[in-house]
Amino acid sequence: MASLKELKGRINSVKSTQKITKAKQMVAAAKLRRAQAAAEAARPYAERLTSVMASLAGKVSGDSAPRLLAGNGKDQRHLLVVVNTDKGLCGGLNSNIVKEAKTQARKLIAEGKNVQFYLVGKKGRAPIKRDYAEKIDTWFDTSNVRQPGFEEADEIASELIAKFENDEFDVAHLIFPVFKSALAQDPTTVQLIPVPASDSTETSEAAVEYEPDEEEILAELLPRFIKTQLFGALLEREASEQGASMTAMDNATRNAGDLINKLTIQYNRSRQAAITTELIEIIAGAEAL
Repeated sequence: MASLKELKGRINSVKSTQKITKAKQMVAAAKLRRAQAAAEAARPYAERLTSVMASLAGKVSGDSAPRLLAGNGKDQRHLLVVVNTDKGLCGGLNSNIVKEAKTQARKLIAEGKNVQFYLVGKKGRAPIKRDYAEKIDTWFDTSNVRQPGFEEADEIASELIAKFENDEFDVAHLIFPVFKSALAQDPTTVQLIPVPASDSTETSEAAVEYEPDEEEILAELLPRFIKTQLFGALLEREASEQGASMTAMDNATRNAGDLINKLTIQYNRSRQAAITTELIEIIAGAEAL
């Protein structure tokens, strides 16, 4: 049985941890408001851009379509762009993203495809490296900036487009978390390159004339669309990280409180037992006299 000094030390240690988790919960809650607002503000722009691109793509023939839209005619080499966080203490967020990435990799490999990974963020590197060390193509470090934004998305998109134009892969998939709430962040996989045809049912019967022609506009919009997708993924990642961190720290604070209560009860019982033992020894000594 632990001594009273050891129990008191453990109680003080858990109380110190509880203060840290409570502080981190409050910080994550404050950051979550801004991150959630940024992620939600970016969604309408991405949706509208998708709609415009679908309208343009429908007017372009297959022979004249830009390569980023039509692809290179092959479907053998797949690149998985996995967006993880740079910091931990956010529950199972990163493990869920890695699980989704590995699921997609196993599925493609079972179909006889070649798979490579393009990793964004630090926390997904080690678990993916354990199983697919030879398949990691590139690491993109976002830990050197306070909050990744469009500049980082632009850099990632430019690198991916250059790899595609150099015929280093055939299809790129983007794997990232979509923020639903502080309790739910769903790992999602979407095709990034070539840009997939939209399933939108929005009518486009209105007579629209484009100047310059559709091919030139698409050539300009397709890289912007890829950058927007990556920018949205980074924003969703930030909101998901803060939401998951807030929930994880809240659970840790509650668990620390429960542990403190249990240790306090154990400490009081041990202290009472020690006092009772001392009284019995005193009474027995007095009776012996």
